[in-house]
Amino acid sequence: MSASPVMACVALGANLGDAVAAVQQALRDVAGLPSTQLIKASSLYRSAPYEAQGPDFINAVALVHTQLSPLDLLHALQALELKSGRERPFKNAPRTLDLDLIFYGDVVLATSELTLPHPRWHERAFVLHPLAEVWPERVSTAQLAAVQDQAIHRVI
Repeated sequence: MSASPVMACVALGANLGDAVAAVQQALRDVAGLPSTQLIKASSLYRSAPYEAQGPDFINAVALVHTQLSPLDLLHALQALELKSGRERPFKNAPRTLDLDLIFYGDVVLATSELTLPHPRWHERAFVLHPLAEVWPERVSTAQLAAVQDQAIHRVI
């Protein structure tokens, strides 16, 4: 546990089953994590799989204040994925739920288990568009322009 709350950013996505319901439930579950408070959640977005397979994804971004350490937060997010039925049969397989820790304050970390900030967050429209909605200072016009060829639109 960290002494004072840290702002963290979590990207949520699903493309199996009722993906809208899965992401909405995951937002509630993230808000219910110990020592964690949901500050803001983006709208839901539909995007084509990017470097992945299967149906379109439903995506969102959540900003939380948490006292969990980066690894404890990662493990809590992974537990939520497992609870939702997440399986990892192969890299970038379709998924019932995908939760990625994008930022944890200003922490820069590179371990075998966790890299912060997420190494590819700025390459993905499904992160940038919802992030621009809830934390516009974090996303530049140039970053959005760089992903303009990735199909994405707000659904809820």
